[in-house]
Amino acid sequence: MIEHLVPRVLAKLLIPFILLFGLYVQFHGDFGPGGGFQAGVIFAAGIILYALIYGLDQARGVISPGLVSVLVALGLLIYAGVGVATLLLGGEFLNYGVLDSHDPVHGQHLGILIIEFGVGMTVAAVMITIFYQFAGRLKITRELESDDDDEDEQADDHADGPVADARGPR
Repeated sequence: MIEHLVPRVLAKLLIPFILLFGLYVQFHGDFGPGGGFQAGVIFAAGIILYALIYGLDQARGVISPGLVSVLVALGLLIYAGVGVATLLLGGEFLNYGVLDSHDPVHGQHLGILIIEFGVGMTVAAVMITIFYQFAGRLKITRELESDDDDEDEQADDHADGPVADARGPR
C-alpha cells in the first residue's frame, strides 16, 4: 500500500472528531435533529475513512467482521428487547411510558434513548459490513487478475519451449 503522509495525518486528526460527533448525534437525538440512524451512518463513515486511509486489513484488525456481525444482531435485539419489555410490563409494543412506573415521561425518554442506541449500532454495523464486503470483493478481483497475468506470462515463457523462435533469441 502506498503511504501518503498528509492523508494519514489528517485522518488521525479527523477520525476521533467524526466518532465523537456520531456519539453527539446519537445522544442528542432526543432533544433535536439526529438519532440512531444518522449517528450510525456518521460512526460508520469514520471507520470507513480509517479503512480507506490505512487499508482494509488494518480496519478489520480494529473492528473485525465477526464483531461487526455481532453488533448487527445486538442492535436488533436491543430494539426488539425494548418492545418485548414494554409488552411484559403491561403496555403496547414500544409504548415506552411503561418503562418507568413512577414517571411515564421519564420512561419515554429512556425508551427512546435505548431504541436509538440499538438503531445506531445496527446501522453502523450494517454500513461497515457493506463496505467490508465491497472492498473485500475488489481485493479478491485484483488478486485474481494478477494471478491471470502471472499465468499468461508463464504460458508465454513455455510457448517457446525447445524449438527456437523464427525471430531468434529474445
